[in-house]
Amino acid sequence: MATIGIRLEDKNRWERRVPLTPADAAAVQSASGHEILVQPSEVRIFSNEEYRAAGLRVTNDAVKADVLVAVKEIPASLFRPGGVYVCFSHTIKGQSYNMPMLRKLLDVGATLVDYERVVDAAGRRLIFFSLHAGYAGMIESLRALGLRLANRGRETALAEVKPAYEYTDIAAAELHLREIGRKLADTWQGEPLVIGISGYGNVSFGAQTVLDWLTDVSLAVTDLPHAALKAPGVALAKVVFHEHHMVRPAGDHDFVLQDYFDHPERYRGCFSDHLPHLDLLVNTIFWTDRYPRLVTKEWAAAAFADGREPRLQVIGDISIDIEGSIEMSVKSTHPDQPCFVYDPLTGGITDGVVGRGLAIMAVDNLPCELPRESSQHFSSVLKDMVAPLGDADWSASFADLDLPPHLKTAVIAHGGKLAPAYAYLSDSLAALEDG
Repeated sequence: MATIGIRLEDKNRWERRVPLTPADAAAVQSASGHEILVQPSEVRIFSNEEYRAAGLRVTNDAVKADVLVAVKEIPASLFRPGGVYVCFSHTIKGQSYNMPMLRKLLDVGATLVDYERVVDAAGRRLIFFSLHAGYAGMIESLRALGLRLANRGRETALAEVKPAYEYTDIAAAELHLREIGRKLADTWQGEPLVIGISGYGNVSFGAQTVLDWLTDVSLAVTDLPHAALKAPGVALAKVVFHEHHMVRPAGDHDFVLQDYFDHPERYRGCFSDHLPHLDLLVNTIFWTDRYPRLVTKEWAAAAFADGREPRLQVIGDISIDIEGSIEMSVKSTHPDQPCFVYDPLTGGITDGVVGRGLAIMAVDNLPCELPRESSQHFSSVLKDMVAPLGDADWSASFADLDLPPHLKTAVIAHGGKLAPAYAYLSDSLAALEDG
């Protein structure tokens, strides 16, 4: 039988999530025979005492377990030859800031399993915090819009939205936002505030769920230029953008979704066509630099040139790729200071929501604002994957590694070598060494 360790989270003071709750960890231990060890922590949302009460051993030896599971990246200092490390590693895009960690893992001959690549046969992710990122991200974005409008002399009930972490749970957030929605409906005059959501996956679903507490009005993309006519007397209206709204063919061919995924160079971005009609954009898409950006610095500079100012006031960048799909997202933020204003004429930034430019909400660990419920959701899925990780013979070669397919696809590196599907990361590792 194997030992499976639960590592404490210490990336920042906001990180209180756990990969396995006490109840789920105890159930795995009982059913599988693997011993679950828990590294003590004074900040995690489930206390040491709760794990002990569930029959689990709380010890710093957890980091020496055969399989060590965590939420965020595991420090390279903990890597041991033959060790197995399971986390969100933030390496699969070749992220430069985590290449030293991956290099060390390969050098010591360890194995890395990344939750982000636990997918089914169709490539759909099976385990994620995305839903709760959407919940928290929309709450923070609505709050930012309310504060931004208030600063500019337009008082609305949106300014009453609290930071997501101040709500005791999602039910409390829903109750409060429904109340705010009623206030908006009772007092609103003029055309609606239009809130655009890019993407339609799990993050988007969470974001839309929150927005639906405030409004039941949805617009088609084609309605945007005439939103005031399509939604008279409505305070808020949402519109959801799909890929064919974000790009158009660069040649005389039709838009085909799979062709766009496979050959993005055959398409060019057109999202700027929609920006003049939005008050708030909430970005939820997965992005790499193969694809066109949604909002560029060039667009922003033109929108603010010669004293002009666009309707768009706030971008909630839930996806937060630095200078990625939202090019003005030049840094990530934390829950206590979730926003900054990017001045497109100078390139400067100012924390908060006040000043010339676009207010950007860029919290990079949004699910930690709802730590208990996001952990419970994640754990409910992970618990069924832990026993196979403990059962596996990790001394076998990658080809002979006996894991369920959805877990084997998530093995980024094994025994000090990149798995075949991730051999492309050798270029990023080489760049690290050349640099």
